Amino acid sequence: MRGEVRPLLALAAPVILAEIGWMAMGIVDTIMVAPLGPAAIGAAGMASSVFTAIVIFGMGLMLGLDTLVSQAYGARRLDECLAWLHHGIWLALIVGPLLMMTTWIVAGTLDAWGLHPEIRLIAGGYLRDIAFGALPLLLYAGFRRYLQGIHVVRPVMIALISANLVNAAANWILIYGRFGFPVMGVQGSAWATNLARVYMAVFLYVAIQVVHRRRGDAHPDVSKYPDLGRMRRLIGLGLPAASQIALEVGGFAAATAMAAKLDPVSSGGHQIAMNLAGLAFMVPLGLASASAVRVGHALGAGDPARATRAGWTALGVGGVLMLTIGLSLLTFRESLLHVFTDDDRLIALGVRLLIVAAAFQLFDGVQVVATGVLRGAGDTRTPVYFNVLGYWVLGLPVGYSLCFRYGWGVIGLWYGLSAGLVLVALALTVAWTRKATQIAA
Repeated sequence: MRGEVRPLLALAAPVILAEIGWMAMGIVDTIMVAPLGPAAIGAAGMASSVFTAIVIFGMGLMLGLDTLVSQAYGARRLDECLAWLHHGIWLALIVGPLLMMTTWIVAGTLDAWGLHPEIRLIAGGYLRDIAFGALPLLLYAGFRRYLQGIHVVRPVMIALISANLVNAAANWILIYGRFGFPVMGVQGSAWATNLARVYMAVFLYVAIQVVHRRRGDAHPDVSKYPDLGRMRRLIGLGLPAASQIALEVGGFAAATAMAAKLDPVSSGGHQIAMNLAGLAFMVPLGLASASAVRVGHALGAGDPARATRAGWTALGVGGVLMLTIGLSLLTFRESLLHVFTDDDRLIALGVRLLIVAAAFQLFDGVQVVATGVLRGAGDTRTPVYFNVLGYWVLGLPVGYSLCFRYGWGVIGLWYGLSAGLVLVALALTVAWTRKATQIAA
């Protein structure tokens, strides 16, 4: 297993930095709208979470590319890798507009959600505008999965780091009306994010063209037209993965919507703490993507022993990293919160929430890495079942009861989600143990 750590981290490090860059965009948005007050923080965070819960389903469909491209690359079939890229693009072009329409429909129902009036007023406009980012986001996801599957990860990292600069500059201009632009407030943040997502898609498209040109005569020539059988296979793998990630993200989005029923301070404090917990989550999420590629590559190369080593190594590394991150959140919680705001009410609530976040870091890391290694082995269904149980049968009902029936407030929501994370982590670890045994046999 020691021999697997170095190649795993070599692949994972740029992907983790890319995921951190992805989350940093949301953090920058929160920091930039923070001077507008707690209601603005809560509204932007709630609307962004709802949009993410919708669009993440489409991005999840692209997760099938992790398995298909990495296994084809392990078998040295560049033609297959390229064919799967083309089908990922077609899938994005079909699903992207559907997700935009879904977001607009959901935005029209906000009045029935029982949100705090200040939050509802701001959230609707943000949600309608952010919907335009769905298509470039799906194209970016398809390009990224292809590049990761062929072990080209540096462009993904560079794209997201530089996109943060685009997002920050556009936020400053559009939120506050610089250089003659009108003052757009929170909606300006939505358009800044859309611009950054277009930039990311274009950047990775160019990176792929560079990779293809470097191949020279080795670059295969394959049809760009969709094949129904391939599309079915891609969706067949991606649909369970999409359902799993949508259930998980949707669970946290539902908790954010519940927090928006409370006062603006509770909603704002929840959003700030969720940003920090989400930033920590990017580490195991990047590791999960890398582990899916490592497991899939080994299986494609006909080396089941290496596949199981890759899976267990990823889980071990993930556990160590998340214990370290949990201790960091606990130690530096007040300093981290002051990056977002100096509002004493938000700080006091955020401190309590980050203590809970620190406690569930290990379980959060284990469950997402286990999902990744199972996906690399071609099992995208098992995580769906346990996400339903963990978040929707246990976590959210418990959180709702603690928050509203027993009067614990927003911290009750966090206790409920923590219980769900523990269940999912334990269940998926057992599932990988069984899968690893089957692979080795």
